[in-house]
Amino acid sequence: MLVDYADMRNDDDPYDKRIDLPEELKADLRAAGRDDYDVVCFTHLDDDHCCGSGDFFWLDHAAKYQGAGRIKIKELWVPAAAILEDGCQDSARIIRQEARHRLRQGYGIRVFSRPKKLREWLERQGLSLESRAHLITDAGQYVPDFSKFGDERAEFFIHSPFGWRQNENEVVDRNQDSVVFQATFLEGGRETYALFMSDIHADSIDQIVLTTKRHGREDRLLWDIFKVPHHCSYTAIGWIKGEDETEPTVHVEWLCETQGRERHIMVSTSKPMPIKGSAEDDDVQPPHRQAGNYYKSVARNADGQFKVTMETPSVSRPKPIKMQITDRGAQLLTVSAAAGTAAIVSTPARAG
Repeated sequence: MLVDYADMRNDDDPYDKRIDLPEELKADLRAAGRDDYDVVCFTHLDDDHCCGSGDFFWLDHAAKYQGAGRIKIKELWVPAAAILEDGCQDSARIIRQEARHRLRQGYGIRVFSRPKKLREWLERQGLSLESRAHLITDAGQYVPDFSKFGDERAEFFIHSPFGWRQNENEVVDRNQDSVVFQATFLEGGRETYALFMSDIHADSIDQIVLTTKRHGREDRLLWDIFKVPHHCSYTAIGWIKGEDETEPTVHVEWLCETQGRERHIMVSTSKPMPIKGSAEDDDVQPPHRQAGNYYKSVARNADGQFKVTMETPSVSRPKPIKMQITDRGAQLLTVSAAAGTAAIVSTPARAG
């Protein structure tokens, strides 16, 4: 399963330290003896979540996206917004067209949420919502065909997007209408939880928490691994950046400080944290130092870890962050900046 794909490396820039993403993923697939993914999830269609997809994947809707060396997708996961958005350009348009093709044909796709506009779009295609209902999963539901008790030993609970929110808004809000989910992995009788928070901001997190509590499903917001929302933007914590640390909303505080289990791992998929007083420190775009400081404090209080992708293991030589999930929970694998080798460095899981 692959969550998002963005090949944004500039090969002409000697200072661009991002990995060669297509080669890295193809090497991983070769090691597994595969040329496909069971699932590719595009949480939303911003360029930094789908850039280069038309060059990497085998896509069914047009012959120009097919041929030797392309990676196939058995099941494509997208938010309803990815079907409904008009005016898409570049990679976003390519993924939208593939998603629309598969939904029309009724195979190999899972759409998250069913706003009224989705019914209307299907009707314009000569289809009914009912005829495609088996391909749609709403917030508050599990993705079908996955079970922590089956061969997959994994299940996926969807928190976002909300259909009602899209009904209220005239235009697509890619970030707030994106896919947010909890993955549960079962190994040796132990459950490990991971929250994939996409690029939502604090208002959406507040709504997820309130909705989950109203249904008495607080367990669906437990986490051992936390993909930090929106590349460590302060807007995913609260609305005032703060001088040194962003103050969370009440619901963000509960999610981060109560639901994160001890010895957890938080990961910011972002550039290095800005240095206080630097030009980057005033950038409106994430990452934000104040947000990073909040997450660091959360990690310290739970004997956890906060990692930034482009700082690990060092800013000068970043390498992919790798984790292993076993019957001891989630373990971070450290990577040598010099050799690129990985080794498990974790303490035994706490009693119980």
